[in-house]
Amino acid sequence: MGIQGGLDLHFWITRGMARRMGVNLSAAMQEGRLSQAELARMVERCRDCPGAQGCLDFLSERDGPTAAVPDWCCHTAVLSRLRAGR
Repeated sequence: MGIQGGLDLHFWITRGMARRMGVNLSAAMQEGRLSQAELARMVERCRDCPGAQGCLDFLSERDGPTAAVPDWCCHTAVLSRLRAGR
């Protein structure tokens, strides 16, 4: 199981990883490319992900956008799709 914490922690990890990929989750929701239910599933997946600590470390150590989400992040496929505008 991933790092423990409230859903708010995992929401911010998810949001931070999206931002690092150049994805604005709020805009994706407004544009209909991401539903509230999909975002909720992403946060839940983050909470259960064994790579969440790696994402926290990644977010604290690096600055600016990145070309790819690290392979340990459970959101790689979703964030890549959203970044591509789909």
